[in-house]
Amino acid sequence: MEEAVETAALVVVATPLGNLGDITRRALEELSRAATIYCEDTRRTRTLLSALGIAPVGRLVALHEHNEVALSARVVADVAAGQRVALVTDAGTPGISDPGARVVAAVVAAGYRVTTAPGPSAVVAALSVSGLPTERFVMDGFVPRKAGERRALYDVWAREERTIIAYESPQRLAVTLAELAQVFPERRVAVVRELTKIYEEVLRGTLAEVSELVGSRDVRGEVVLVLDAATRPALDGSLVRAALAERLGEGASLRDAVAGVVADLGVTHREAYEMALSLRAERGT
Repeated sequence: MEEAVETAALVVVATPLGNLGDITRRALEELSRAATIYCEDTRRTRTLLSALGIAPVGRLVALHEHNEVALSARVVADVAAGQRVALVTDAGTPGISDPGARVVAAVVAAGYRVTTAPGPSAVVAALSVSGLPTERFVMDGFVPRKAGERRALYDVWAREERTIIAYESPQRLAVTLAELAQVFPERRVAVVRELTKIYEEVLRGTLAEVSELVGSRDVRGEVVLVLDAATRPALDGSLVRAALAERLGEGASLRDAVAGVVADLGVTHREAYEMALSLRAERGT
């Protein structure tokens, strides 16, 4: 019984984006031993397992966006019964714009163990080859189909100061890029297509350049957009200094003065703090 308690878990298993070499040794072990493998498409997963030389000991059960909520209780029951259950999607990491997040949440809420066999993720893979800043980024899922929702999203992206990642279908890619090029033509973008597959391709340039290039081509396969962050407005040093001087003059501590200016003016803590130190040095306090 003790062994069952240690073994019982939901294991989120990342599978290859395209190249079978993407698979990790840990993923192979988990897929080989799982009592049940919940997968987005049983046919695709069986094909993958066969190609990897895996003969699963457990059964395969389809778990996709249409039945994820209904099957979450079944997954919880499996883990509660002492099973080690694997969760996979057609490619990449479950739950990242793919089914899985609700199942994980259900198992966590029930108090059972959730672990991972980490590996391929289209989000991180696309970001890593984009040539754009990687320190801070945001994933916005799939670009909306409705024009009004896309415009609202573009308004958010116009102010977003982190690198942006989104998925888009090849059929709508040209329209989306053309719309983005109208909003901010000089912003840099990378269109990453068919990651780790035979026809892997990365198109880099400004939105105007890449939009023109894509508009004249027949694009196929899985597509990830990586968009550069918005350019921050130039810091108005005199305004920040005046705001800091006012707070310090009213008796606020250096810490409180900096916090207030950061909140009111949207400058970084570092910028405000360095300016506050300079003011204090000038005053000899």
